[in-house]
Amino acid sequence: MEAMGWGDFLIVFACCALTMLACRVLPLFALKGKELPENVEQALGFIPPAAFAALVANDLLTPGMFDAGLWPAAAPLVAAAVVVAVAWKTKSLLWCALSGVAAYALLMML
Repeated sequence: MEAMGWGDFLIVFACCALTMLACRVLPLFALKGKELPENVEQALGFIPPAAFAALVANDLLTPGMFDAGLWPAAAPLVAAAVVVAVAWKTKSLLWCALSGVAAYALLMML
């Protein structure tokens, strides 16, 4: 298998850069000054929490997570439950992050 040369790399890089530019910048210019319908704005508001939930779920739930035993798999789930409780009570990202790290560290020491 032959390594990719600089010319090929620059072509791939330019294509990726143009695609990202088209997907991120062109919609801003196309929608500038236009009012979106209420239901579209509401739907767009769900994107950040859904993306974050997907990232968290990917770290919490993995195939074969119980192969090493119940406790190593349950510790992140318990720490996540602590974070949910703190989030419900405080609505503070700082306290959620601190409580999650502290709960996970304490659970790993058990």
